[in-house]
Amino acid sequence: MLESRTRTLGAAAALGATLLVTASTASTARPAASSFSDTDRRIRLRTEIIQLDARQTGSENLDVGKKGLSPGDGVVVSEDLYRDGRKTGDHSVVCTYIRTKPGELQCLGTFALPRGQITAQALLQLPVPSTVDLAITGGTGDYRSARGFVHTVPAGTRTVPAAVTERQLTFHVTLDDQQED
Repeated sequence: MLESRTRTLGAAAALGATLLVTASTASTARPAASSFSDTDRRIRLRTEIIQLDARQTGSENLDVGKKGLSPGDGVVVSEDLYRDGRKTGDHSVVCTYIRTKPGELQCLGTFALPRGQITAQALLQLPVPSTVDLAITGGTGDYRSARGFVHTVPAGTRTVPAAVTERQLTFHVTLDDQQED
């Protein structure tokens, strides 16, 4: 019974981890309404909408400490990111069980893209709903001032109940553009 429950929660954790998937090179940008001055620099906010497909390439359950599912156990997931059928990046996420009854996972992910990386995180309650909004917590390269959210929805095949291996992602990324006056 414990092994069956662990597999079910592991599949749900993989779903939660899969929800943390990312961004692309092509996007549409639209300037936000607000801006402000800082001596001789102006910071203008702009939002990029980035749409990608994520396909899981690997998943591994981690059992640390006490044998069986317990706080501190986790799941590691890797995904390839696609835009218009072409691979455009990679995603890696680690989810750690905070509680097992009810199930609660803290997930941290990094999305490697041609223009930089985007980081995101979420606290997921099990069972994970089919759509989830994730907080964008930062980035590097062109995304160094990134904030916003990622909206995820199931897109593909289901290999086991509650384990989605493909998701559609819509990034709502707000960035600071600094311009000299």
